[in-house]
Amino acid sequence: MDYSFLTSVYKNTKADEMRECVKSMEEQTAKPEQIVIVLDGEVNAELKEYIDLLQATSPSLYTVVPLEQNVGLGNALKAGMDYCRNELVARMDTDDICVLDRCEKQLACFEKDPELSIVGADIAEFDTSIDNIVSYRKVPSSHEEICEYLKSRCPFNHMTVMFRKSEVIKAGNYQHWHYNEDSYLWARMYLASCKFLNIPEVLVYARIDKDTFKRRGGYKYYVSERDLFKFMYKNKIIGFWAYQKAKFIRFVVQVLMPNSVRQWFFKKFARSK
Repeated sequence: MDYSFLTSVYKNTKADEMRECVKSMEEQTAKPEQIVIVLDGEVNAELKEYIDLLQATSPSLYTVVPLEQNVGLGNALKAGMDYCRNELVARMDTDDICVLDRCEKQLACFEKDPELSIVGADIAEFDTSIDNIVSYRKVPSSHEEICEYLKSRCPFNHMTVMFRKSEVIKAGNYQHWHYNEDSYLWARMYLASCKFLNIPEVLVYARIDKDTFKRRGGYKYYVSERDLFKFMYKNKIIGFWAYQKAKFIRFVVQVLMPNSVRQWFFKKFARSK
């Protein structure tokens, strides 16, 4: 089965990290038929030179989509979807690294179950090198478990997903949602009766740094998540009290908690060692 790999870069993307990402995709045991790279506004000279080299070396493999202005991840991925020529699309950010048989395992899931809309997996979070694993984010595996988990937390690790393009389009495609374009898409796919699956093993190494968890706070972050749960409440995915509980917890964690306490909270309750 052929698939496209979709990613997006912007001005702060580091060329050396992207090289590791691309290498892990090019060396997949089931290689992509197409790699789509969206340039979300202007990028630095080193990164542009690297992307130009990729396209010049393998023009049939690489599709580069330049955007005049930075539009944010959700809108950038929406633009890139128009250029994905395969029904199956794999996602990953350019600072992450695939396990080399990641896509082979996901393709096998789609071959086994033609009704599947999206397949994700667990991640191992690393700092600087994949030899320095900091934590793991494990997600529920079955469709029923994922649907229940979605009502309180993000049920997929975005950088691990492979999905049917037609199913994402059916749900309204990627759209802008500050910090939460992925969770907004999963909620709309839930409403569109899409079928979910996560493979219960690490298939992607996700890069983090000492400030990753600290940054997941502040009033803007809270408003984004509050409004996401409001969307789910209005669309009857969750009830009134679940909505109120979600708002309260996120206000405490993202607005009231000092950065250092928030970092401890995420590591303690949202990750595993």
